[in-house]
Amino acid sequence: MNSPLLLLEEISVRYGALTVVHDVSLNVKLGEVVCVLGANGAGKTTLLKAIMGAQPVSRGRVLFDNEEIHHLKTERIVRLGLVYVPEERMLFHPLSVEENLRLGAYTLRNGERISANLDFVYGLFPRLRERRTQAASTLSGGEQQMLAIGRGLMSNPRMLMLDEPSLGLAPLLVEEVMATVRKLKEEGMTILLVEQSVREALEIADRGYVLQTGRIVLEGTCAELMESETIRQTFLGL
Repeated sequence: MNSPLLLLEEISVRYGALTVVHDVSLNVKLGEVVCVLGANGAGKTTLLKAIMGAQPVSRGRVLFDNEEIHHLKTERIVRLGLVYVPEERMLFHPLSVEENLRLGAYTLRNGERISANLDFVYGLFPRLRERRTQAASTLSGGEQQMLAIGRGLMSNPRMLMLDEPSLGLAPLLVEEVMATVRKLKEEGMTILLVEQSVREALEIADRGYVLQTGRIVLEGTCAELMESETIRQTFLGL
């Protein structure tokens, strides 16, 4: 069996004296979409920040393509091919759509590669092509989320981590963003998806983990999770 592209081995993460992620183990294989589900405050964002080196891991190991990365700086992790799209989006609002996208390619030096990546992103998000000269601040919430994902794709990631891409969006825009994640899956992109829209995430992902107060309390295929009483009662209201 292929070894996972991303592997977490019993990692814990602390803020001062408070442990917010407890002995979490999970893995994502090449070409998989894996979701992490949980309520606000469950530790989902902290988990992603720890993977990216933005928050220290107090114990355990994080491996990407069999290389330990939990001691590396974020920029080095990005250069290895792991890219994080935060829920805050972190766009440069005065800059144009295309300028924001080009900033996502800062690890690349090949102009032809950058142009090809731009074409790919514009093909994925035709609306961004239409608005490429507009300031990011003039985009709708859904378009800003597309821009954040597009910027993440500009560096040729081997794996994308999406943190709550549907957060704060109207239902129609949630469908649009999730359709984008589905397209990326069809393109073969490996994705770790953190999401509160549980039903939508489980319809796209291959497998999932449920995080509760910093601990994995449930894991399995999405079909198994959809049948779980925990999921049905806690998240789906059934």
